[in-house]
Formats: sequence, C-alpha cells, structure tokens
Amino acid sequence: MALENLISINFTEEELTALDGHLSEIRNILEGKTINLTPDKRQQYGRIANQNKLIVDKAKNYMEQHPTWIPNFLDKEEFDRDYVARKQIEDRVQLLENLAQQLLDTKTLLDHDNYTNSLTFYRMVRFLAGENEPGAKTVYEDMKVLFKKATPTTDTQDSTE
Repeated sequence: MALENLISINFTEEELTALDGHLSEIRNILEGKTINLTPDKRQQYGRIANQNKLIVDKAKNYMEQHPTWIPNFLDKEEFDRDYVARKQIEDRVQLLENLAQQLLDTKTLLDHDNYTNSLTFYRMVRFLAGENEPGAKTVYEDMKVLFKKATPTTDTQDSTE
C-alpha cells in the first residue's frame, strides 16, 4: 500500500535565487535600524500588550489635542517618530510572522513525508537483510544504530520493531 504523501513542492533555482536576493535586501534595509536584545533585556523591556497600545494611542491623541499639556522634558517629535516607526515595523512583523509560519508548516509536512518514507525504506532493508539480500545487512547494520534507544529494562532496543 502506498504511503500518503502530505505535500509535494519544489522551487526552481531562479525562485530560490530571487527569494535569497529579496531576503538579502530586507537584511540590508534593516541593517543599522534594528536591535538584537539579549534574553535578559528582552525580558526586562517585555512586549507592549494590547491594553498598553490603547494607552499609547490615547496619549498620542490627547497630546495632539492639547500640546500645551506635554511636559517640557518629553520630546514629542521623538515620540511621534517612535510611534510611526513602531507601527511600520509591526505591520511588517505580522506579515513576516505569517510567512515564517507558512514556511515552518510546509517544512513540518515535508519532514513528516521524509521521515515516514525513511522508516519504510529501513523496514524494507531490515526485511532484505533477513532474506540475505547482498549488501542489505551492511545497510541495515549502519541504519540500525540510529533506532537504538535506552530503556529502563534493556540496554538497547530497535524502536521500529
């Protein structure tokens, strides 16, 4: 019985070259404009939650309506630049996250297909080794070590059996 193939795709060399070129262009545009925080710093600053976005939006709106209420030590021009840049970045992050998830999901299905087919091949090689097919025992012995796992009751066990 044939195995179910969950996905079948391929990229031409031209498509991969174009994709890599566009990714390189994105990297070049972002160079010097983005920051890589350490995990500690990322935790320190956190992410602005939806409720806090509403606070920022409301404050911006009121600052526009009542500019005389803005403290002298608050740089409103910098606030506005940060506000616009954050929105510009957020829109692109959402798009990139969506694309990244599509790539990850596609890779997951490809990984599943490859692993399932590899197990089928291994089982056939194991069968052929038992039937003394020339060369099959060598391939089986080489692959068999990849399926060994330690268990509490035995030292090793073939996990495909």
